[in-house]
Amino acid sequence: MRLDSFAIGALHDELQAALLGGRVQRVVDIDAMTLGLEVYAGRARHSLLLNADAQAPYVARSQEKLRRGLQQPTQLGLHCRNLLMGARIRAIQQPAWDRILHIQLEAQAGTFYLIAELVPRRANILLTRDGRIVDCLRRVGPLVNRYRLSLPKHIYVPPPPLPQSLDPLQLSIDEAEALLANADEPRQLQLRRLLPRKLLGISPLLAQEIAYRATGNAQATASDCSAEALQAACQDTLAPALQRHWTPGIVLRDGLPLAASALELRHIQWQPQASLSAAILHMRASGDGAASAYEPAKLPVQAALDVALDKLRAKLAALQRDLPDAAQLEALKQAGELILAYQHGIAHGQRELRAAYTVDAPEARITLQPELSPLENAQLYFRRYRKAKAARAGLPQRLRSTQLEIAHLAQLTRDLQQASNWLEIDDVVQALQARNAWLGKPRPPMGGTRAGPRRIVSPDGFVLWIGRNSRQNATLISKIGKAQDIWLHAREVPGAHVLIRYDGRRISDELIAQAAALAAHHSSRSTDRSVPVDYTRLKYVKAIKGAGPGLVRYRNERTIHVQPRADALDG
Repeated sequence: MRLDSFAIGALHDELQAALLGGRVQRVVDIDAMTLGLEVYAGRARHSLLLNADAQAPYVARSQEKLRRGLQQPTQLGLHCRNLLMGARIRAIQQPAWDRILHIQLEAQAGTFYLIAELVPRRANILLTRDGRIVDCLRRVGPLVNRYRLSLPKHIYVPPPPLPQSLDPLQLSIDEAEALLANADEPRQLQLRRLLPRKLLGISPLLAQEIAYRATGNAQATASDCSAEALQAACQDTLAPALQRHWTPGIVLRDGLPLAASALELRHIQWQPQASLSAAILHMRASGDGAASAYEPAKLPVQAALDVALDKLRAKLAALQRDLPDAAQLEALKQAGELILAYQHGIAHGQRELRAAYTVDAPEARITLQPELSPLENAQLYFRRYRKAKAARAGLPQRLRSTQLEIAHLAQLTRDLQQASNWLEIDDVVQALQARNAWLGKPRPPMGGTRAGPRRIVSPDGFVLWIGRNSRQNATLISKIGKAQDIWLHAREVPGAHVLIRYDGRRISDELIAQAAALAAHHSSRSTDRSVPVDYTRLKYVKAIKGAGPGLVRYRNERTIHVQPRADALDG
């Protein structure tokens, strides 16, 4: 997702209309390359996101609450918190044709500018005062660029001026004719490559649109196009920009978001959006080069989970190998009895005894230790029998305990994947530390209020609860749920407990199916087409003593197969 100068222009107009005069109430380091400002303007709270990602930098406005993704704030974030809290946004400017936004803020300490340079590979977010850099997200020293330093206390130097190019909004027929005539190898050079070099603000995507409107072919070459058609196509494509009339949307390819644009495109699949910010955020949510803000923090936690799970699975395999079945036990006992029965016929040094335990039984081949007497051989088999019998008595419990530990860690893995804040990540860390499975330095529990299970209301007024992690699942079972509530959970996989509150009315099969779809969505099988979900009354659900939080056993269940849906209650 690379924003052209027209997209920056649409952002400028959008932010100016929504944020001008607004007051900064909060500054958040969302991740290492994203700064967030909560701005109160027009009797509403807005989240302003400024991102300096090297591949796809952006600025966008959101109504979602800002979430801190870094435990240690950036130096720029610290300066912004110290200097910009309470500041008013006095102006938002875009240098002509540049992919840059200047946000002027009036604070107690003076006038500041937040500058978002949105050119890929050179993207940066800088805070300046009196023409000097206070700090920036990307520090650029003399070894990288000795002509334009981006370092604290240095004078801010704008990017070099754009190369001499033509204004596409004022393109004349003579200019268009010269542009086409001077193209190198016009029969081979495509317009989508030529126009961005010669026209200000034109991205390859807009160049394809102009080529399409000029010739009917987005891949047309310079020789395929006339000067008149090129001029008309530029005017047709870019006319809305002259009136600052933007038609933001996203480009789709094979149904997947490809790019955001401030102008309507016809040569490719197009999906309109309410604003350029909405288009950008849609792209980010679709995974366009953006990882979750918390992904770096989750990596060491996932590594500890993987190590602990590998150890437990190896332990389980060893226990299963050591667990003798009933037939093996009986064979050991019968071997000792047969040796005693035939001891007088066993010669000294004999290595094997062949005998049948009953008349109808097949002949058994019993290995003997030649240096031992028949009695000593029989006693050896009886000792092995007693040892195996004792092991069999304790192994099932150890097997069950190990399986429960694996189930607990599998649920913690799901908890980590679903974690959307530091407290939820810390819950997993504390659980690992409690079982001595944490690989890093000990971490004290983080302070703060943990979120409870999610409460939603169905269209017909039934209350449903969703536990999104182990702790919330345990809360549903022990504190929130009542005996007659309907409990649901995806069968035999980690996931959420879902409760339908019984309020005296009959709970319909349709509502159960909808709740089951929610349980499937909040499970580790959320991407499957069909998921079995068990449901029963909560009175038949019991926490497993000694197991991890949220692990239960249940009975009297029924099973329904559903497709996972996050919007199941929306119809």
